[in-house]
Amino acid sequence: MMLPFTRRLFPVARQLRLYSTHPAAAADLLEGEQTIHAKLTEKFSPTQLQVQMFPVRGCGSFYAITIASEAFKGLTTLKQHKLVTETLKKEIEGIHGLQIKTTVV
Repeated sequence: MMLPFTRRLFPVARQLRLYSTHPAAAADLLEGEQTIHAKLTEKFSPTQLQVQMFPVRGCGSFYAITIASEAFKGLTTLKQHKLVTETLKKEIEGIHGLQIKTTVV
């Protein structure tokens, strides 16, 4: 039996925790997750935002971000992702990997 992708790639990862844009949900995030959540919320006013950090042994952290915003309307997926990475430029310098999923509302 094949394990799900995240379990094969990150066997020590915590259970997936999903977060909405509700302010109370952001309070349950880890420090790095809170920083990313705050910056993306401020920049894109998303209708959906999920930030998940997976610790990777010996080489930093991996973040998975799912964001839905009207700000992406009319943009290609590549341009949407570029906007997200430009917004998180400082945070990206200190992490190992980043997965971005964007959708238009």
